[in-house]
Amino acid sequence: QVQLVESGGALVQAGGSLRISCVASGINFNINTWGWYRHVPGNERELVATLSNSGRTHYADSVKGRFTISMDAAKKTAYLQMNNLKPEDTAVYYCTADATVDFDVRASFWGQGTQVTVSS
Repeated sequence: QVQLVESGGALVQAGGSLRISCVASGINFNINTWGWYRHVPGNERELVATLSNSGRTHYADSVKGRFTISMDAAKKTAYLQMNNLKPEDTAVYYCTADATVDFDVRASFWGQGTQVTVSS
């Protein structure tokens, strides 16, 4: 199993920046792809960004040019740098990891979420 713990969510003003983090822990695992989703109650969960271990990234159109996903493999940590935040970015942000566990079992894992609130 892989445990994901997000941190860094906060209340920020529109136009501000915030970086949220996600630390993975467990035994005998490798992360293949990191991802960030966000969810607003009443809406469907939205894919924000992904980063593969080959370095390929994908961003939702709504965050392109403002958000950057990155990772520190040694620390087993992913980051989401969010710049020029807008009120519509307000959501609970979830970290996900597509991982290979015990060398041959592939599975997806989710964190518990961190709240990001952008005030206008």
